[in-house]
Amino acid sequence: MRTATERALGVHRVLEPVGVLPQAARRLDPDAPTGPDEVRIDVERLNLDAASYRQLHEAHGGDGAAVRDAVLAIVAERGKMQNPVTGSGGMLIGRVAEVGPASPLGLAVGDRVATLVSLTLTPLRITDGLARWDGHGEQVPAQGTAVLFARSIAAVLPDDLPENVALALLDVCGAPAATERVVRRGTSVAVLGAAGKSGCLSVAAARDAHARRVVGVVRDEREAAALRAADLAHEVVVADATDPLAVAAALGEPVDVTVVCVDVPGAEHGAVLATVDGGTVVFFSMATSFPAAALGAEGMAADVTMLIGNGYTPGHAALALDLYRRNAGVRALVDPRVHP
Repeated sequence: MRTATERALGVHRVLEPVGVLPQAARRLDPDAPTGPDEVRIDVERLNLDAASYRQLHEAHGGDGAAVRDAVLAIVAERGKMQNPVTGSGGMLIGRVAEVGPASPLGLAVGDRVATLVSLTLTPLRITDGLARWDGHGEQVPAQGTAVLFARSIAAVLPDDLPENVALALLDVCGAPAATERVVRRGTSVAVLGAAGKSGCLSVAAARDAHARRVVGVVRDEREAAALRAADLAHEVVVADATDPLAVAAALGEPVDVTVVCVDVPGAEHGAVLATVDGGTVVFFSMATSFPAAALGAEGMAADVTMLIGNGYTPGHAALALDLYRRNAGVRALVDPRVHP
């Protein structure tokens, strides 16, 4: 018999290895009947996280059919979408099909929702073979079912935004919330990957928090031009985030807070080197190697606080949606990524 806490966390749906939490599990059960504290969702679209999609795309040489087959194989084998290389997943949108009588999530049958918990811990079954997805792009039209636990999080989709925009924003809504939490009036901030979805939202959040200097670090002149046109950052610089010396040289003066939003590994040392002693680094990227970050900081004798952007802060969904609604610069950077 599972305890209430174990059920709320979804331990009862772990098939292998028994006793771990769903995120750490190798395999989940997406097919058991809906429990009294669970919610079952009819899936409409998956949003693969950027690091996971990039890895799959590169591993299969850009072959969309192979990427699609890889995602199907992962879900079939694991009962969830958890990239075995990156360890990350994404999120989904769908319509609530069934609500257990003891569910505390406040959802009703028929609600269209976005899950604000990772696909790496969400029991998932795909029933259409992803036939409407060509394997190109992070957003995946899909049919199937998913299960939310009592300790899961979901947001009813807003009526005023297209669903693909809302999905893209809610997928990264933890980044601006984490930025807002650590940035104080008068501090200096660098955002690595500032032209991406999470990056531009983090830049906007830093500006709203009255940072005195916000530097957007991007990988090439094309992204630099887009970020300058959006008029979000005080400064825009071009540097390879995986080249620590290049990042430090581009910034010139170290900053109080560095936010890492790039979707490639290897940005840890540059982020640490960019940050003043006593400063803070927020790693909001599933491509981050935390041993590399910790050992690199030690090797540089860097006295910095390193935070994991865990994707959840109270009010994070509302904050990201609000930043998009009222900030033309954010819209200018997000919309082309959602409507290529």
